[in-house]
Amino acid sequence: QVHLVESGGGSVQSGGSLRLSCAASGYTFPSYCMAWFRQAPGKEREGVAAVDNDGQMRYADSVKERFTLSHDKVERTLSLQMSSLKPEDTAKYYCAHAMGPVTTRHVDYGYWGQGTQVTVSS
Repeated sequence: QVHLVESGGGSVQSGGSLRLSCAASGYTFPSYCMAWFRQAPGKEREGVAAVDNDGQMRYADSVKERFTLSHDKVERTLSLQMSSLKPEDTAKYYCAHAMGPVTTRHVDYGYWGQGTQVTVSS
């Protein structure tokens, strides 16, 4: 059983920065992928950024050049540094874990954290 706990959400003005962190435990799979997803009210869950155990990364086009993903394999943490935030980044952000190579399809993920809210005001 994989357990994921997110932290670091909050409220910020447009152009500001936030850092999200996810602490993972319980997984032993040699091949895995971890990611951040987000979901705004009335919208589908969107893959923001993902990384696999080989270090392959994938970002949504909407966050490229603004968000940076990092993964500490020893500490089993996943972080998302978000800069130049926009009101459209407002959503609940979820950490997720999957087996296999890097993917941003939410259907590929079997384990999810509870989520942390990010609100960006204009």
